[in-house]
Amino acid sequence: MLRSGFLEDPGVDGIVLPVSSGEPATVVAGADAADRLGVNVVELLARHGIKGECGEIFAVPLPLDAPRMLYLAGVGGGTAGEWRRTGAAVAKRCRDCRALALPGDQLSDESLTALTEGIVLGGYRYRVAGADAKGADVRRVDLLTEDPIGRQEALGDALVGARTTLCARDLANTPSLVKSPQWLAEQAAALAGPAGLDVRIRDDRELEAEGFGGLVAVGRGSTRPPRLIELSYRPPGARSHIVLVGKGITFDSGGLSLKPSDGMVSMKTDMAGGAAVIAAMTALAERHVRVQVTGLVPAAENLPSGSAQRPGDVIRHYGGRTSEVLNTDAEGRLVLADALAYADGVLRPDVLIDIATLTGAASLGLGRRHGALYATSEELAAQLEAAAHRAGERVWRMPLVEDYRFAIDSRVADLANTATSRDISGGSILAAMFLREFTGGRPWAHLDIAGPARADSDEYEVTKGATGFGARLLLRWLEERT
Repeated sequence: MLRSGFLEDPGVDGIVLPVSSGEPATVVAGADAADRLGVNVVELLARHGIKGECGEIFAVPLPLDAPRMLYLAGVGGGTAGEWRRTGAAVAKRCRDCRALALPGDQLSDESLTALTEGIVLGGYRYRVAGADAKGADVRRVDLLTEDPIGRQEALGDALVGARTTLCARDLANTPSLVKSPQWLAEQAAALAGPAGLDVRIRDDRELEAEGFGGLVAVGRGSTRPPRLIELSYRPPGARSHIVLVGKGITFDSGGLSLKPSDGMVSMKTDMAGGAAVIAAMTALAERHVRVQVTGLVPAAENLPSGSAQRPGDVIRHYGGRTSEVLNTDAEGRLVLADALAYADGVLRPDVLIDIATLTGAASLGLGRRHGALYATSEELAAQLEAAAHRAGERVWRMPLVEDYRFAIDSRVADLANTATSRDISGGSILAAMFLREFTGGRPWAHLDIAGPARADSDEYEVTKGATGFGARLLLRWLEERT
């Protein structure tokens, strides 16, 4: 909410003043508000040795009915990332406040956008429907400004970006007991209507009839059959077409190549790439994206049963290319291959991008906070790296090593879905090279988000569980396309 005052509002519990680091630390905005509250901020900072380090929150009780608390929030050196982290720290520290006020006239649009994103993202908590709420949450943040109209764009940019991430988090955090491929398709369809998207859902019979052999094979072990979700955004006058493909494995047991039980606990989030695509698609009209975008989410459960695919099976993908299944736990590339081949052969886009929790190798190499980026175009790679930086989501460019290509050759099919040579151990690279075979030589990028798609604990704006990684990245990139 944009407002011009706070002392006259009894609903405001606390006021937040950002403090930059330095010698000495300095209040960035709201010094006049502190004066109105009768607080000497300079003296306060010095007396308590407040350094303004990013994420540092110092609470000062006020002798007032409202606001009752003054929070001095460190923003460090004031980069966008630090502002985002500060916002998250405020949301967590001030959960017991019903409403906060934040002076904003001295903040740049970039700082305001990042701070707002951090508040919304850091305050996120997933709850199963019907569960009792634990603790409280900030329900309102008022931006105190003399120019409400002029700050609307920065706030709108932040809120749309944050909402796409929360949408992706909600989808990925939903337990797999609920989240069947059909459920995911229904959620996508429900979100598509208000977002002005066209939607088509292919069921298992259509997938079989149309030759989506990878998706059918992966979903064969479950009693809940696969679906292909297709969302379409067609703005007037669009001159280019982009296809986004997101892995939608709603639960991954590994199939007959069964994972250990500990490895399955987080597998409700194995459709995080699909969630990022769905979420980004819902914001395109609101952000006035000018290109045509199609989102494809091949959705399936990878379970063991008497009807499940077996190691050694050969499957025929959309378009006719075949792959030998050496490991049924390398299922994500099988469903993505179908969607990429369909995009290339039927949709014929100018650019193809896929995003998936694809390989443990990516997180072993890059850790849990960076996504692996592969691309056949230097320009596309640079654009995605820049979009990731703006979104506060970190990626690292990885090589497509041609000398490794032989390792996915098969003696009985066009490709093998895992390495046939023990001399090559670049699992994330080989998975990317497998997918590249289905792109038809179009400009293509692959985001392996197995690491950053999920978190074991809260860290600044990243919250435990599904993180929603990739939704803001894709949206920021699409906003710049013409």
